[in-house]
Amino acid sequence: MFAVTILGNNSAIPTPDRHPTAQVITYNDQLILVDCGEGTQMQLTRYKVRRSRIRHILISHLHGDHYFGLIGLINSLSLLGRTDPLSVYGPPELEEIIQLQLRSAATVLKFDLQFHALLPERTGLLFSEKDMEVHCFPTRHRIPCYGFSFSMQRRKRRLIPEQARVYDIPAAFFSRLQEGADYQRKDGTLVKNDWVTLPPPKGKRYVYCADSIYDEGLIPHIQGADLVYHEATYLHDLAQRAADRYHSTSVQAATLALKAEAKRLLIGHFSSKYTELEPFLEESLPVFPHTELALEGVSYLV
Repeated sequence: MFAVTILGNNSAIPTPDRHPTAQVITYNDQLILVDCGEGTQMQLTRYKVRRSRIRHILISHLHGDHYFGLIGLINSLSLLGRTDPLSVYGPPELEEIIQLQLRSAATVLKFDLQFHALLPERTGLLFSEKDMEVHCFPTRHRIPCYGFSFSMQRRKRRLIPEQARVYDIPAAFFSRLQEGADYQRKDGTLVKNDWVTLPPPKGKRYVYCADSIYDEGLIPHIQGADLVYHEATYLHDLAQRAADRYHSTSVQAATLALKAEAKRLLIGHFSSKYTELEPFLEESLPVFPHTELALEGVSYLV
């Protein structure tokens, strides 16, 4: 499974029913936490997300609504007995902030916290494991900010069992076939792999654009993506306010998705000045019909 679960869809100020930015990416049986606004721990509990499976935490930038929940989560993981390493990616200043908080409380973590600094000259591949590759790219915000691209490509070929049986290939060899191996029969006949398997299914890509003013420079990073998350802090009548604060509107998010030929768009990071979210959808759909609201507690398949 490859899915995105929304834990928080609000901007800077929490409301009783909306929380600052946080998302969980699920792939296979692993989790990646993207941003960690205030209240993220409670949201993880509310939606029954297994914190022990979080292996990587990505922090896009150092505005509080994207990381004020981080130190609490790190501390709780230690109190709960975590021993597996945890990788945190974020702007370099974040490491100093975390260490200051830990030192001030005389806290010694029970696990290895591995920090990886995000720098403008080091954009590109962050890490690759199993079927997942994660890249980062800069966005245009008031302070250094990064978006993230998640590409899931299953590398194992798809077995055609009935074909394998035609060539008398034992079941014990099936896993080798899925890895691309040919099979040599006892009589010396070579059974080519593509006679009994199909190529892996086409990969999927999710792109998280973090906070950003409307910027067509993002198009190469989201071109053709299966699912894109783009902020829509304001409705379009406040386009000037959005620009002044380096944020975007619903119409702008939809326009970018349209120009990038994305397949689907999620909009979020809503200003707390709005109590109803449907107007965001009403503005976006005429521009890009495949727009959805990023709703807390909902998981979206990529």
